Amino acid sequence: MIIRTTMPLVAEFGAKVTTAQVARAAGIAEGTIFRVFADKDDLIHACVAEALQPDSVHADIAAIDLDQPLADRLVEAAEALSAYVQRIGTISGALHATGFRAGRSGDADCRPRPQGGRAQVMAETSAVLADLFAPEAAGGTLRRPAAELAAAFFGMLTVVQRGDLPAFGDGPPSAAAIVDLFLYGAISREEKS
Repeated sequence: MIIRTTMPLVAEFGAKVTTAQVARAAGIAEGTIFRVFADKDDLIHACVAEALQPDSVHADIAAIDLDQPLADRLVEAAEALSAYVQRIGTISGALHATGFRAGRSGDADCRPRPQGGRAQVMAETSAVLADLFAPEAAGGTLRRPAAELAAAFFGMLTVVQRGDLPAFGDGPPSAAAIVDLFLYGAISREEKS
């Protein structure tokens, strides 16, 4: 509860957030924070670690209605993943802007990481995405296995999130534009027939 309350405050104030602000927002005594966390830095590290956990985005993707068209399912998934990455970026950016360093003095490798590491998170995310292809896999309409398509789609989204994909027109590509490119490629639909 303390971490959930602190995360929006860290996003707004960065490392300048005070434990008094956290206590007020959580409706608890300030001393309660120090029964759970060694100090404010420990609380901030816990917030960053929580932001990195993909559980909520996996649940959002798993909740996508499989009865809607594949393109709509993938747009919802892309938007959920984008919100997850944006949340991490907002917190990281606010902390960086206020001079917070991930490592503590004498412990340069204490930077928060998602449980299981990046490779495990990517594999789990690809598996959740693969479930979105289940109706087409069951119907035999996929050109490649669902797991391969999910990994390719996730890879494409990752490139877009990092900003490595050139802008589409006036800015970054929308989720719908990414899904359209993923599903239909470079050839116009009329020319495919």
